[in-house]
Amino acid sequence: MDFVAGFFYVFSAVLLLAAWRVITARNPVHAVLYLMLAFSQAAALWLLLKAEFLGIALVLVYLGAVMVLFLFVVMMLDINVDALRAGFWKHLPLALILGAVVSAELIAVVWAGFPTATVDAAVAARAMHAPDHNNTYELGRLLFADYLYPVQAAAVILLVAMVAAIALTLRGRKDTKTIDPGVQVRVKAAQRLRVLPVPPARVAAPQQEEERA
Repeated sequence: MDFVAGFFYVFSAVLLLAAWRVITARNPVHAVLYLMLAFSQAAALWLLLKAEFLGIALVLVYLGAVMVLFLFVVMMLDINVDALRAGFWKHLPLALILGAVVSAELIAVVWAGFPTATVDAAVAARAMHAPDHNNTYELGRLLFADYLYPVQAAAVILLVAMVAAIALTLRGRKDTKTIDPGVQVRVKAAQRLRVLPVPPARVAAPQQEEERA
């Protein structure tokens, strides 16, 4: 067993342990931290498989953005863990059945392989492990050359989803004083300061104050 296989088993063991702790941890913050550990180990496995772009993307997108956001949300919200765990044992049999089916499918695919693979696919697989092969370059060429229109369509869909989410959550608050920049630009110098006439205050005489007392 070479050092690559050793690292594979180490990363896989930590990944499985972290994934198990994600669903068994009682503290939601601890569960999110374990999920971040699982993503980091998955990124290490991608690097071992010479998929550098996927590994770096997993670290930047999930660990650097999504999971940090999840961690902030979980820490800021007052989550009632008991209410979340109320239906755990009720749905456990269905979850076990679905997990067993998915596991059987994965084992069948890994054990039997892909029977539709041809000689060209095998040659392409050997070319991917060539010393002068660049996975990031090949992925960029496929995305922006062969699949340019699907990538652009996906980008437009994501942009529409972002705009729709902002439009749905953006609501004007009545307790805030908003300022229109157009009004500020059109204002004149005489309108910036307004002098109001204030009548002089009458001070009560000392004798009148004594009589009132």
